[in-house]
Amino acid sequence: MRITLFTPEEANRLLGQIRPGLEQLRGRKREFDRLDTRIGVLTVATAGADPGNADALELRRLAEKRARLGAAMARDLAELQELGVVVKDLEQGLCDFYALAGDRLVFLCWRLDEPEVAHWHSLEGGFAARRPLKNAERE
Repeated sequence: MRITLFTPEEANRLLGQIRPGLEQLRGRKREFDRLDTRIGVLTVATAGADPGNADALELRRLAEKRARLGAAMARDLAELQELGVVVKDLEQGLCDFYALAGDRLVFLCWRLDEPEVAHWHSLEGGFAARRPLKNAERE
């Protein structure tokens, strides 16, 4: 795995490039989850059903659609990873960027609904442990 290090300014410049793709990816994730739920219901409903049954046909169609959607999501995630973005939670649009705080490797932390990267946390800390960047020099 290749790690790309960012300054807050570099991460913020990248947001304009990644925001539209992340929004699309989040929408795809929601659709994937809806399909997954429907497929689960149809799987139970069609147990033992004739392959020509309308529900069985819908199940196959939805499973193919989910597979295509999953492949598109994997491509989108790979593109973000190539840029050095670590996607942590698609539903929240939560992303991290590797950075250095002195000699310590940390994450710059950003969520899709935020205007800029303004927080950081340790690699182990996660979203709940994030701190404002303006306090980073003191910690």
